[in-house]
Amino acid sequence: MIMISTRRRTAALTIPLVLGAALTGCADDKHLDYLTDYSNHRPLRVTGYPSTDSLEAVQKVVWRLADGDVDGLAALNTEGGDARPAARAWIKEYGKAARGEVSADFEEDFALRQSVVLHFTGPSRTEEITARPGPHDTWGVVLVNPEPKDVKKSGPAPTTR
Repeated sequence: MIMISTRRRTAALTIPLVLGAALTGCADDKHLDYLTDYSNHRPLRVTGYPSTDSLEAVQKVVWRLADGDVDGLAALNTEGGDARPAARAWIKEYGKAARGEVSADFEEDFALRQSVVLHFTGPSRTEEITARPGPHDTWGVVLVNPEPKDVKKSGPAPTTR
């Protein structure tokens, strides 16, 4: 029978635990917040070619709308000034709809800015926003008062035989 000393066994068990704790402690809090947000919300349907940063900014807009988070939505504003009045207007207009299915059509080149059309299924409305880099090299949106456009209801798609 092979005997392993208690000291070696303790060291063998302690080292992986310490390394795991150290690696967890080094994880980026923003990344963990993003993963939590992602898992707590409905998926955003996407068309077009978003950059990683523009996609994340638009996802956060939809998530803040769904959560009714005025300060969180206002923090995504890339322009100066107090964006809370515009954020409140957005939440009033789209907060409930953002809890349902939302799709985002990403248009244009995304080097400096990207136009995005949000389609809210519930109220059948669209809203165009501009995603762009803001302070500290983070992307956000130009947050102005919403200008919803009603989507005209059309009949069922024609069938072909």
